[in-house]
Amino acid sequence: MTRRRPARRRTRRSRRQQQAEAQLIAVVGAGAVAIALVVSAVHWLLVHWWLLVVVLVLVVLAGVGWFYNRQQQARWEAVRAQGLRYGLPQLDALHHSRFEDAIRDLMRRDGCRDAQRVGGGGDLGADVKATDPFGRHWVIQCKHRRAGVRGSAVGTPDLQVLNGTARQVHGADVAVIVTNGRVSGPAVAFAKQQRLHVVDRQTLGVWAAGSRPLWELLRAVPPPRRSTPLS
Repeated sequence: MTRRRPARRRTRRSRRQQQAEAQLIAVVGAGAVAIALVVSAVHWLLVHWWLLVVVLVLVVLAGVGWFYNRQQQARWEAVRAQGLRYGLPQLDALHHSRFEDAIRDLMRRDGCRDAQRVGGGGDLGADVKATDPFGRHWVIQCKHRRAGVRGSAVGTPDLQVLNGTARQVHGADVAVIVTNGRVSGPAVAFAKQQRLHVVDRQTLGVWAAGSRPLWELLRAVPPPRRSTPLS
């Protein structure tokens, strides 16, 4: 019995060696095939070098076209932003998320290049964030009312959410609530006490339909953080 066991071990080892050799042969064969294909491709390209030149020219032309289109798009966006106007009926008809987009675009029109919409679940009271040309950080909460002034009024609880997060969480210099509807009297009083800014339907109409930046329409806006040609 002691003599049979080594024989079995030798058989198992020989099988493993055979498997390893077979794998090695397969790898070497695949490598040889790959090298042969590469050599053939290089040889073909050397013979048909003009095709490579044509491909390179097409790639360059495509890159130039893509870059030109991007430039044209950027110029168009700049022109569109400068002439952006909204009427209140247009704003009333928007979905609440598109209303937030409109407020973002108006801030960009005013020169806030980094304006972005951040509204959504867990936004902590911030729907739009922006930095104006004077370095002030704006946090805007949007309250869209499909029925306009006939919709429910923006109340003190809405202002309390903004007051609790705009400065402490988002680092706002200017905290604003914007609505195409109406704002309750207690909410307006609370906003004055807490140095919050309210853009009601009337102010929104002037801002959206005109060309003056929002900070020229609001009272007691904090002073600029930095000097600019607009100062």
